[in-house]
Amino acid sequence: MLDIEKILRILPHRYPFLLVDRVLALEAGKSIVAIKNVSFNEPFFQGHFPQMRVMPGVLVVEAIAQAGGILLFHSIPDPESKLVFLSKINNAKFRKPVVPGDQMRLEAEILKFKGRFCHVQGRALVEQEVVTEGDIMASLMNLEDLNG
Repeated sequence: MLDIEKILRILPHRYPFLLVDRVLALEAGKSIVAIKNVSFNEPFFQGHFPQMRVMPGVLVVEAIAQAGGILLFHSIPDPESKLVFLSKINNAKFRKPVVPGDQMRLEAEILKFKGRFCHVQGRALVEQEVVTEGDIMASLMNLEDLNG
């Protein structure tokens, strides 16, 4: 549904911190399904850990949050004037390591959206098995407020 070029127009993240490669499904105001292909060439594998390469759990959560950011972009009016910030993570569970060669399926669903705060429930799966899950709170900021 959204390729990397469209994702680059939505998310402010860039290499090496852009963690969504493609959006497979998106229902504005409700849910998103995206993917992240985990390559041996990811820079974090140099130090985490050289003997047994494992994607840092905080980056798996970040990938889920970025998918949620794309969902929010499509769920609000005038999204180009807003920036989404991660404000809270609850109930994060890391069930299985993510390693080079894995393809993560990122799923996020909006549970509550009130004012400028949004509660998103998300998870990452590898081969239909949940590897990470948690609740993410995001806050929307007006770009003019940040620049002013």
